[in-house]
Amino acid sequence: MQGLIKEFMAQKKFAVIGASDNPEKYGNRIVKNLKERSYDVYPVNPRLKEVEGLVCYNSLADIPCKADVVDFVVPPAVTEDILKQCVALGFTRIWLQPGSESQAAIDYCRENNLHVVYNICVMLS
Repeated sequence: MQGLIKEFMAQKKFAVIGASDNPEKYGNRIVKNLKERSYDVYPVNPRLKEVEGLVCYNSLADIPCKADVVDFVVPPAVTEDILKQCVALGFTRIWLQPGSESQAAIDYCRENNLHVVYNICVMLS
């Protein structure tokens, strides 16, 4: 998995599913961390308009470019649902933050030829 992490972190554009405007939540901390490390960050949360000064998108389909990595910070049931959108939209690099993964989500990624990182936080990479 270390090689996969290195490949993911060499990318430039990260979509963060479950971005939050609450500084106490990981959905906010991750956006802020990636932004501070000079990644192009695309927060995704249908309930918000802005996160950390960035436009927040309703869905992956609304992002004006194709993100290189889709980072999930949502409950496993939401992850499992949005993974279907990732396949439909052609995303291939999936990062499941601790707490967002499930065996079903990991299996779905593998069955659909998605590269998946899990059990490690993107902020530690």
